[in-house]
Amino acid sequence: QVQLAESGGGLVQAGGSLRLSCAASGRTFSNYPMGWFRQAPGKEREFVARISWSGGYTYTYYANSVKGRFTIYKDNAKNTVYLQMTDLKPEDTAVYYCAATKKMVLTTTPGGFDYWGQGTQVTVSS
Repeated sequence: QVQLAESGGGLVQAGGSLRLSCAASGRTFSNYPMGWFRQAPGKEREFVARISWSGGYTYTYYANSVKGRFTIYKDNAKNTVYLQMTDLKPEDTAVYYCAATKKMVLTTTPGGFDYWGQGTQVTVSS
């Protein structure tokens, strides 16, 4: 099993920045693609960003709504995946979830991920 724990959420003004962390423990997950999702009140959980590794290369993929503003990356020494968020907008307000998948093919749907953290709240005020 893989355990994921998010942190770093909070309240920030529009235009500000936050960095979310996802610490992984348990079964080795170093080769598992990782992702970030978010869910706003009354809305479905939506894909934000994904990171994977193959042949010594790192691959990232972003939702159009965050491309150019958010960056996903991993610190291998700390077994932690980060989501650096800049130029935050009120519409970014949501609970953000970290997830891991055993599937190596590109997937951006919640059903394609096998392990989930408990979520961290991000609130962006206008």
